[in-house]
Amino acid sequence: MKITSVNRKNVFGLKKLFIIFLFFSVLFSCGEKSQQANFSGIVERGYVSVGTLYGPNSFYLQGNDIKGDSYAGFEYELAKKYADYLNVDLKIVPSYSLDELFIKLNTGEVDLLAAGLAVTDKRLARFRFAPSYEKVSQKLVFKQGNVRPRKIADLTGKLMVTSSSSHVENLQNLKQINPDLNWIETSEFDSEELLTKLLNDEIDYTVIDSNTLAVNRRYYPEISVGFTIKKADPLAWMVSQNSDDAILASLVEFFGQVHHDGTLLALDEKYYGHIEEFNYVETRTFIKAVETKLPKYKPMFKKYGQEIDWRLLAAISYQESHWRPHARSHTGVRGMMMLTLATAKQMGIKSRLDAEQSIRGGTKYFKRMIAKMPDRIPSPDRMWFALASYNVGFGHLNDARIITQQQGGDPDRWVEVKSRLPLLQLKKYYKKTKYGYARGKEPVNYVENIRRYYDTLTWLDAKAKEAAQELEHASIPQTSESEE
Repeated sequence: MKITSVNRKNVFGLKKLFIIFLFFSVLFSCGEKSQQANFSGIVERGYVSVGTLYGPNSFYLQGNDIKGDSYAGFEYELAKKYADYLNVDLKIVPSYSLDELFIKLNTGEVDLLAAGLAVTDKRLARFRFAPSYEKVSQKLVFKQGNVRPRKIADLTGKLMVTSSSSHVENLQNLKQINPDLNWIETSEFDSEELLTKLLNDEIDYTVIDSNTLAVNRRYYPEISVGFTIKKADPLAWMVSQNSDDAILASLVEFFGQVHHDGTLLALDEKYYGHIEEFNYVETRTFIKAVETKLPKYKPMFKKYGQEIDWRLLAAISYQESHWRPHARSHTGVRGMMMLTLATAKQMGIKSRLDAEQSIRGGTKYFKRMIAKMPDRIPSPDRMWFALASYNVGFGHLNDARIITQQQGGDPDRWVEVKSRLPLLQLKKYYKKTKYGYARGKEPVNYVENIRRYYDTLTWLDAKAKEAAQELEHASIPQTSESEE
């Protein structure tokens, strides 16, 4: 499967990398020639081959599309940027198995692995790593409602982890001082599938990385943390021991650049910035509302959404009113989309308490906010800015963007502007702005809540479609050879 990056980058950076390559070529010319792909080979063939894991942190398909631009995942997007940096295409090689990826790396089938891999002692003995870009801790998790284990001695049931994972290495180390510690290793299930087995009471415990846990608790709020079984490990891309040194040199330079220019910060915000906090009751309440309240209003969101994902509109409405048509706030906003009287009149809405009218008016107003955003603001930041504007007003948002620019930040990146929005509550700052005081923390919380609701709703919707397809397939009579 070949995925082609669309952006072509500077020739100057490539020349620098060739210089680095030539340096290493001369330095190691006396050594044994590597059978692995080398840097000049990557440039000559026009693509870099990157191995990764299927999953929400690394690589996945958005929706039911099979177009190249529908792929997503933190590692995938970072790999695309690396390919653009080298001015080559990206060939992504996904797998469900770490063992398989390690083999592909050692045989030269892939040039590197970008799969959220922890840098551990055993792996350092077998592979080399690029600079670290993140840190994650390991959490021992159990099902909500069961007895919480607080230390290794409390583990009385079945503990299962994925084979060849950093979790196994950590457990092996812990067993040296906890001889009664036992676990089952599996190559059949990945970390997310083990969470499903946990919730189905097939196992009692598993170990999961903190970033994967944060993603999955939006869908499975019954996952509870017993204790941190290992403190933070650095994550890094992996290359083979005998790989071309120029490849590693290019990775050192690449990660230096994306650290410096804010690329890593923006990617981290996109995938994890809105899920740092977890509220069990809130998540369960939302999932229940999706089952009981949303079906009545779903056709309306679809009707008026059109070019906007109806699930995002539904998430906005839940944040505003919890899908209650007669909702009211102390500020005078009313209805499903919590419109002010003035906004309702501007949008041609006669009754804010009529669910369909409110959804139509709120959608129209949100589209207006999107249209106001400068074209240079990329997606998805453009959408987060529009959401903040829907909440706090376009003028106050612009004030925060101006403050961001004055402080040397990028006013077109949500991750930077959201840290300045709360400054609108401080007289030191708001007295110098055009629109004055605003409760700047509210739009930050507003946007992050909607993003969480949207993610959960998207996942639930995809699961519902999968279930419907399986049911439809099961209902189709299978024709036997004798009948034919």
